[in-house]
Amino acid sequence: MKVMKFGGTSVGKPERMHQVAQLITKDNEAKIVVLSALSGTTNTLVAISDSLATGKRENAKQKIDELEAHYRNFVKELVVTEAARAKANAVVTEHFEFLNIILKISFSEALNKDILAQGELMSTKMFSVYLEEKEIDHMLLPALEFMSIDANEEPNLSAISQKLSALLQQNAAKKLFITQGYICKNARGEVDNLKRGGSDYTASLVAAAIHASVCEIWTDIDGMHNNDPRVVDKTVPIDVLSFDEAAELAYFGAKILHPTCIWPAQQTNVPVKLLNTMQPEAKGTTIQENVSEEGPKAVAAKDGIIAINIKSSRMLLAYGFLRKVFEVFEKYKTPIDMITTSEVAVSVTIDSDAHLAEIIKELEPFGTVELDKDQTIVSIVGNELTHTADAIKKVFDALAPVPVRMVSYGGSKHNISILIPASYKKQTLQLLNKGVFGL
Repeated sequence: MKVMKFGGTSVGKPERMHQVAQLITKDNEAKIVVLSALSGTTNTLVAISDSLATGKRENAKQKIDELEAHYRNFVKELVVTEAARAKANAVVTEHFEFLNIILKISFSEALNKDILAQGELMSTKMFSVYLEEKEIDHMLLPALEFMSIDANEEPNLSAISQKLSALLQQNAAKKLFITQGYICKNARGEVDNLKRGGSDYTASLVAAAIHASVCEIWTDIDGMHNNDPRVVDKTVPIDVLSFDEAAELAYFGAKILHPTCIWPAQQTNVPVKLLNTMQPEAKGTTIQENVSEEGPKAVAAKDGIIAINIKSSRMLLAYGFLRKVFEVFEKYKTPIDMITTSEVAVSVTIDSDAHLAEIIKELEPFGTVELDKDQTIVSIVGNELTHTADAIKKVFDALAPVPVRMVSYGGSKHNISILIPASYKKQTLQLLNKGVFGL
């Protein structure tokens, strides 16, 4: 059995949904299909929720009506028979009745999660109606019956595996299952979600839970590219990446794959394929346990970085100093991306300013604290990169015109990371494309 995940752009138009139906019926292998909400839906639901949270109910009502009109028009092109349109419209009515009812209810975080779940619930139900119209045998498998997170908001893979395996055994005669990405139940039994990018995570968790033959992530790009095609003209797709390489690229900004997607597949050694819904014949990128080719494979950039420098000639070499610094970030649950040290200073980077003021206040007793905002981490990723002759020389020869703020080299065998001012991002990616990849 394999898992196929289709993102919002892959189901964002009726004709795209028709194409997805063709893709999932190309072979006879049993499969679980994971769908995101229609493109733009989650953003609108977030806006509706934000409006309700701030008491702007008229604004929320306007957004709900606009979204419902979009879905009604979608149904007209999705299915053609009167019976199918009636069913699809009944789905839309059910969920928009809920969205209209919440206008009269006190807002809460639990209600927010219910609001955000509506997109995936509608997309899968509407797709199921289309498959019925086309007489394609399938079963709608509610993610809320098997996807769950614990009190720490982490998925419990063993529990997911047990529940999902039981559901599949109960319906052993079926070979095609449709389920929702992103949504789940939390430890209190309430509707919750796996955060942004969660549909990738759902697909990977499902693939790991059933030990799938492959986990296919279908988007609108033909695989992972060696550089950001939105910034650099000459980029090429990568045929094969290791799990470690892909995890580094996803974490450091490659948009095609969510960072959480790698871990479950890697734990159970399920290969992940990144494929293009618009060009299904394209080879895409395969992510697997081992790759033989060494050297630089790709570049990724992570924006919105803040560098914090703590300078203290008195305390830096003191026993326990770094531990005390790290404890501040741990207290405010703020991950550190990069770290460099010298005899008198330590510099770290973070990607969130949510608790920046509190962090700075607690760091100030340790020494002089300086901030550099609007920074970008650029990571050059490849197999055994730190063991590859002249890899770092190529990187820094290419970056001669760029003011490099920090360098991380050697912490990972697969990654050389640099910190630069965000204004140099485009130039840096272009210089690396030419100097490292010769493109």
